[in-house]
Amino acid sequence: MTEREALAVLRGDDPVRAARAAAALWQLWHQSGDAQLDALLLEGIEAMQRQQLAEADTVFTRLIERAPQFAEGWNKRATVRYMAKDYAGSIADCRETLTRNPNHFGALSGQGLCHIALEEYREAADLFRRALAVHPHLESGRTNLRTALHEVVKWN
Repeated sequence: MTEREALAVLRGDDPVRAARAAAALWQLWHQSGDAQLDALLLEGIEAMQRQQLAEADTVFTRLIERAPQFAEGWNKRATVRYMAKDYAGSIADCRETLTRNPNHFGALSGQGLCHIALEEYREAADLFRRALAVHPHLESGRTNLRTALHEVVKWN
């Protein structure tokens, strides 16, 4: 399945097919086309899973330096920075991811979560809407959009 085909399936009516398409997209997005870069990505993911956030950040930074066009390097560093509560750094990396892959629903949602953490609820709602436009079956996006909109109403 190509990225274009998977994105079309995401927007379809079948949630089971959409889930498969989302998994296929993640698999595609994790492939740089270079075995050394893919090994670096995996090394960073493993450090992140061990909660070794500084190490993961360093590995993903090396990956970005070697392949700045590879969107997933930016996205994974954004994830690590979110985990480390560096929301501004995470937002910057999400923006870099989205420059390279505007359909990256993970980066859209992740940036939305950063804005929620910073109590920037309008920005968060906009990002969750964008994520849901790409992946309408993304339940976390729907839940997070409701949360952000609730906060917008509460503060107005």
